Amino acid sequence: MNTVHAHRSPVLSTSAGERPPPHPVLDEVLRAVVAIGAVLLILVPEARGVHPQLGWLPLWLLGMPLIAWWAAHRFRLPGRAVDDAERRPSRPLRRRLPQARRRVRPRAPVGGLRTAA
Repeated sequence: MNTVHAHRSPVLSTSAGERPPPHPVLDEVLRAVVAIGAVLLILVPEARGVHPQLGWLPLWLLGMPLIAWWAAHRFRLPGRAVDDAERRPSRPLRRRLPQARRRVRPRAPVGGLRTAA
């Protein structure tokens, strides 16, 4: 007997950089929806159009399922397997110097310039 709840992903048992994979059933469903949407867009010309209530159909047939699949994988980017400890800053760190201060200018007399009478 194969049940949906047979596989439980570990929660909080992985390191900070490694996240548990999505539930296998969710992953399979999202892959199937993306595949069906792609096939519909390729084979059915009307699927590339606009619907009055739904809007642009390729967004709903392919775009949103792809975003949902990406979100199920916790927004991981492909090819980014660098740990946080191994990352190097892209620019050198700034030296911490005290903030520059403005020079105090001598104030002009309050009454302005006076002429000798």
